[in-house]
Amino acid sequence: MEQRTTLKKSFKPQWVWAIALGSSIGWGAFVQPTNWIATAGPLGSIIGFGIGALLMMVIAVSYGFLIKSFPVSGGEFAYAFIGLGRTHAFICGWFLTLGYICIVALNASAFALMFKFVFPSFIEHLHLYEIAGWNVYATEIILASLALLLFGYLNVRGNGFSGRIQFIFCVVMVVSVLALALLIGVQPEAGFNNVQPLFPPEKTALAAIIAIVAIAPWAYVGFDNVPQLAEEFNFSSKKAFNLIIIALIFAAFLYIIMILATAMAHPWEQLVDQNLLWGTGTVVSNLIGNFGLLILVIAVSMGIFTGINGFIVSSSRLLFAMSRAKFIPEAFSKLHPKYNTPYVSIIFTIIISLLAPWFGRQALTWVVDMSSIGVTIAYFYTCFTAYKLFKWNMDSDFNPTINEISPSKKLFALLGSIVSIIFLCLLLIPGSPAFLGIESRISLLIWIILGIIFYLIKRNELKVIPEDELHYLILGKQKYQK
Repeated sequence: MEQRTTLKKSFKPQWVWAIALGSSIGWGAFVQPTNWIATAGPLGSIIGFGIGALLMMVIAVSYGFLIKSFPVSGGEFAYAFIGLGRTHAFICGWFLTLGYICIVALNASAFALMFKFVFPSFIEHLHLYEIAGWNVYATEIILASLALLLFGYLNVRGNGFSGRIQFIFCVVMVVSVLALALLIGVQPEAGFNNVQPLFPPEKTALAAIIAIVAIAPWAYVGFDNVPQLAEEFNFSSKKAFNLIIIALIFAAFLYIIMILATAMAHPWEQLVDQNLLWGTGTVVSNLIGNFGLLILVIAVSMGIFTGINGFIVSSSRLLFAMSRAKFIPEAFSKLHPKYNTPYVSIIFTIIISLLAPWFGRQALTWVVDMSSIGVTIAYFYTCFTAYKLFKWNMDSDFNPTINEISPSKKLFALLGSIVSIIFLCLLLIPGSPAFLGIESRISLLIWIILGIIFYLIKRNELKVIPEDELHYLILGKQKYQK
């Protein structure tokens, strides 16, 4: 067997926590509260996001076990291989690659969107064309591109740069949200009176909560970046589960605080009726002035930057792992001679993301919505594999190298698998609050067809790779004997 390329162990625990938290938050927590409140009311949104966080924690049990047992790059790609073989590993990797790269691009476009609200006259210059009702300006393309190039450069330079910056940005984001909530809370015009009614009058409380639970899980997408970094932990992989749980708690806290602060700042029913470009930005600016808006802009900038950085890290590691296993060209697993980073995979992620702003934000959201399918599929593969490896008791197939006797964790893995299937159904069943739009379904179909074509091209090459060699390339060890 050829020598297996490995990555340097340099990620500290606080950096991994920041990758999980920053990737989970992104721009949505600061831009979408008015939409969520319109859907379910303030209390319905808060309860929905709380339940969403708990559901993610159920899935995180399986992630924690597999990260501890198989601390390798590739994460869900490796877990799908362990659980169901090379074809399913390809399926999982194919969908996740698109999902991660699209989220990088969407966060970059959100940076330009923020400028469009704060400095509209600056952004709305050099109009190029219109796509799906969205006016594309050269200025916003330049802003999004600069953000991508900066974080691409930092990631090529090494984990020390990207990890340390991620942690600093997350701390600034948390402090900014707390400061903003405090400023809103002390204003005479703000208060819990504005939060009334707690639910939309036209909906029952249960219907309102379910509407948010149906979409909340995808607000937490990003904690699943942690397994992509497992090979680079400079600490015990046993800590991964706790880091994920803490990140999910912080993420839920930030979402809930922003929903509550937005509702307290202005009577929410009036706010919803105004159909504002950025509801939270408008109420903060009207209530506190430019100083409040500045704090909000800092918070959303940190959310955007941590989203860009976190998903560049995870997408490049996924590409690296797939390339090392010979699922995609070997160039993607090349390491920088000085910084020991998968620079080709990082550059590829940036190049693809740089194309996205040219298609307009509306067209990009179709692809990103579709990519939720890929993340959900990854959740299922992770939970299903964990379910197979957990044991109810000591049976004839028990292998202490890979199995663990834990009826409670096996039950959680089973619940996680069921929850993942439910999430998938919510995306694909007509009438569901999370049902994909026609444009997203078309994008999904195109990606599936491309995946089938690519797999058929690679199938014969993959089939001749011995099972032992694949285990070594993906997991760093020979095939486990049961």
